[in-house]
Amino acid sequence: MILRTPRKLARLTIAVIVGVTSACASAPMEDKTSAAARYDGVIASPVRTDQDRRMDAARHPAQFLSFAQVKPGMQTLDVSAGAGYTSQLLALAVGASGTVWAQTPKPGPTLVKRLADNPQANLILVTRPFDDPVPDQAPMLDLITIILNYHDITYLPVDRARMNERLFAALKPGGRLVVVDHSGRAGTGISEGKTLHRIDEAVVLSEVRQAGFVLDAEGGFLRNPADPRSESSSDPKVPTDKFALRFVKPSL
Repeated sequence: MILRTPRKLARLTIAVIVGVTSACASAPMEDKTSAAARYDGVIASPVRTDQDRRMDAARHPAQFLSFAQVKPGMQTLDVSAGAGYTSQLLALAVGASGTVWAQTPKPGPTLVKRLADNPQANLILVTRPFDDPVPDQAPMLDLITIILNYHDITYLPVDRARMNERLFAALKPGGRLVVVDHSGRAGTGISEGKTLHRIDEAVVLSEVRQAGFVLDAEGGFLRNPADPRSESSSDPKVPTDKFALRFVKPSL
């Protein structure tokens, strides 16, 4: 047995603290400027379509990627991939070391064409129901997104509680769920999902929290107070007011 005096123990403790501090200080950390430059490179990719670029003015992809905290190497699921705008954006952002599963119950022709025109090894189409959207082969996920489609899911025969519970289980502790949608008027609940293609933000907050998620942040980059929220989001006279919510799965 090696006996150490209090003075030697103190020196040893200081050395350990200094060593840990030095290791942390030397660990690479991406600053906001570097992240912004990386996101700009993603948005400028020639893989993206002309239609994507026209949509960028309303979708604010740089702010979205920053809000979702997308990083290279992430394992990501895009629920209700639609035409693939977000799925492809995420696949470019997570890079070759990451993977994006683009989920939809029935792939549409625009999504199929997108994937055929520019195949990406890290962008995988997943045909699964909303009640159980997570692919069997996926590892524990870092990020899940539901972009402008939670309102559509509300008027379909979907068990949303089961869906949200499945998403919660699929994420790593500390993993995040980002939901963006067209804002409905307060108190309308899900009643205007099929008619105006909007949803009351309070519904999303309530349903997602019931699955165990904790609200991590609210993004204002898609807000528009000039939107009366009384017109269909499919043909609005002004850009729709959209909420952006980032939830986190609490760490154990």
